Amino acid sequence: MDIHEYQAKELFEKSGIPILRGEVACSAAEAASIAERVGRPVVVKAQVHAGGRGKAGGVKFCKTPEEARANAEKIIGMQIKGKTVRKVLVVEAADIASEAYVGITHNRAARKATFMVSAEGGIDIEEVAKNNPDAILKEIIEPALGVTRAQARRLAYHLYPNNPAIAKQAVSLLLNLGKVFFTHDCTLTEINPLIVTEQGELIALDAKVSLDDNGLARHPELEELRDLTAEDIGDAKAREAGLAFHKLEGEVGCIVNGAGLAMSTLDVIKHFGGSAANFLDIGGSSNPQKVRTAMEIILRDPNVRVILFNIFGGITRCDDVANGLVEVLNSTEVGVPVVIRLTGTNEEEAQEILKQANVITETSMDGVIQRAISLANS
Repeated sequence: MDIHEYQAKELFEKSGIPILRGEVACSAAEAASIAERVGRPVVVKAQVHAGGRGKAGGVKFCKTPEEARANAEKIIGMQIKGKTVRKVLVVEAADIASEAYVGITHNRAARKATFMVSAEGGIDIEEVAKNNPDAILKEIIEPALGVTRAQARRLAYHLYPNNPAIAKQAVSLLLNLGKVFFTHDCTLTEINPLIVTEQGELIALDAKVSLDDNGLARHPELEELRDLTAEDIGDAKAREAGLAFHKLEGEVGCIVNGAGLAMSTLDVIKHFGGSAANFLDIGGSSNPQKVRTAMEIILRDPNVRVILFNIFGGITRCDDVANGLVEVLNSTEVGVPVVIRLTGTNEEEAQEILKQANVITETSMDGVIQRAISLANS
């Protein structure tokens, strides 16, 4: 779950990470009022779950409250990477002496976390990794230990080798960033840029935090940070229905039961030259309504050219899946071909239901995937 910059900064501030004063506005008038209270130049920043806000015109420096009003009016309602901006953060401006990047994310290969820092801040870390990989220092973090002081010192002095006073501040900040990451079950905590001001202060000028959905049961207060207006409708519907869903970029829409089978299905689609449009696991206790919801979610994607069902009925009943599919076909203009493989519990009943509805079926996993790719390409 992504949260907005202003929400991430609230977590940072509670953990002792220095930030600049600011408030959230939902209108141009509110933005002007906040700028008036700040009493100095401000920056108006779009609050949206998308990168590249500055390049899109979503971050503006404002010398006066009237400028803050005018810029907020332009930013609120604008689209950034398909996301509508509904609020802005109005924050005091800073005199910047230097910028750096710091961030912690999961390292799936190491099955641990990785702390990354670079003295080249303010730009995408992916660009730094591509063009100047030696500028990035990485530390593998043991989850049971968290960020150690020795690691924080190595990272801090890599960023500020010639400024011991700032490096000392950075050690404390980096330790606190580690606490944010592990305490809140994050998948990403990032400051870009981390700035040193002309007055010699170290400040998190920006903040990005992503939370692991699987950890939210332990943090009900974090669930309250979810912005439903910023979420994709498909993601929201899948969560409400208890479906595991992730959108991809291909043309074969997938409805599968069980995460392992779903991952294998994506692999086999790739093996046969196709491209999956999504990961969607209807779970082990599906019912017709779940199948209907899964179809509705997938059909929202204009890239989908075929819908593939791959169902192994253990706890899941094949006839439930078949009934759900037939309900959708009878009540909705699907617009793309549907091909299905059902095997397991109540398989015979399911095959009869599908036969009467004239649904395309296959008996093997390879067969159903090859048929789906063929239909997508036809």
